[in-house]
Amino acid sequence: MRGEVCVVGAGVVGITSAWYLAEAGWRVTLLDRTGVAQGTSLRNGGQLSYRYVSPLADAGVPLKALKWLTERDGPLRWKPQADAAQWRWLAQFIARCRGSVNRAATQRLARLGEHSRQCLQQLMAAQDLPPFDWQQPGKLVVYRTPALLDRASAGLQAGVQQRWDATQCVAHEPALAGLAERLAGGIFSRDEAVADCHAFCFALMQRLRAHANFRGLVLDRAQTFEPDPMAPDRLRLRCAGQVLGADAYVLAAGIGSRHLAASAGLQLPLYPLKGYSLDAPIGPGHVPPRASITDFERKVLYARIGQRLRIAAMVDLVGEDDTIDPARLESLLRIARADLPVAGDYEQAEPWAGLRPATPGGEPIVGASGVPGLWLNLGHGALGFTFACGTAQLLAQQMSGQPASLPTH
Repeated sequence: MRGEVCVVGAGVVGITSAWYLAEAGWRVTLLDRTGVAQGTSLRNGGQLSYRYVSPLADAGVPLKALKWLTERDGPLRWKPQADAAQWRWLAQFIARCRGSVNRAATQRLARLGEHSRQCLQQLMAAQDLPPFDWQQPGKLVVYRTPALLDRASAGLQAGVQQRWDATQCVAHEPALAGLAERLAGGIFSRDEAVADCHAFCFALMQRLRAHANFRGLVLDRAQTFEPDPMAPDRLRLRCAGQVLGADAYVLAAGIGSRHLAASAGLQLPLYPLKGYSLDAPIGPGHVPPRASITDFERKVLYARIGQRLRIAAMVDLVGEDDTIDPARLESLLRIARADLPVAGDYEQAEPWAGLRPATPGGEPIVGASGVPGLWLNLGHGALGFTFACGTAQLLAQQMSGQPASLPTH
């Protein structure tokens, strides 16, 4: 038996971390202030996009960002604040906006994506998880500009990706009929998947509760790490209602991890990227897409999850504010109605906004923190569901002294 570990955060990254640690022999307690998958895992984009993992930081992005800020329905909003963390993160982000840095990071993330795909497939096969609307309908990325389509086509992977013109895109996805004249074409990847992240968390939680090494879910608000007076070389975790002790802790609490890490003397390079989503019911008269669709220029994605159409988009740099901005919501509705007008019932669409914890370079932080007993699995940005199983397995391997399947730095 490895010892006692407390995983802080019961979103998709925390729950998968708890599972793989339990499987590795750790006695696991899971801690969250609100419950299972009530934060960013509640209504994320739903796409398991293992091939589309390129970080936001890239050559030319700062200039594009200035343009996006002036557009009525632009994908980016920024609220400058008297917050050193915001400016420090932006400076580090801009420093990474170079083609060579982006290419190297993309290669690493692609390997992590493939590893995570394999981990999820193995988990599904071994555990017979309750349904979570997993499907593998493929992914279609559509482009309005021929030059962008040409650039994207240069890296096609034979056998799994195809370049289509606008006519082929609409033939495969009739939901795009209204966009036909504005499309240059698209790239279809046949092996990409979609699923309900929230339902996946509950499905895995069901298996975790039955695991012999699981000690339970504690509902409480983590506040600070502090030295254990009975063993000064160990940490304990002070919560709103109790103090928890363990041999090790894993921070997987999204953007809330910043404040907890600071109490242990760590400055994490995280910033919340606020995103929006809509859940539109699909009725008999609707024509939803079969594959998940990403509109490359507008930065909007559409995915059918069961009998709902999930529409997700936008990056707002506004601090830790997860309230729904009516103007941003109206913008997303306007785009969806204009581009896929019959894909779902937009009048009944349920809105959501959440904070995606991102590193400047787009790569998650997985492994030892440098503080004895404190481990990290965070910073997944918009790819938390995509990378969750992979980073959780890598973390469990490191914490158990086993060789990691992939490098984590």
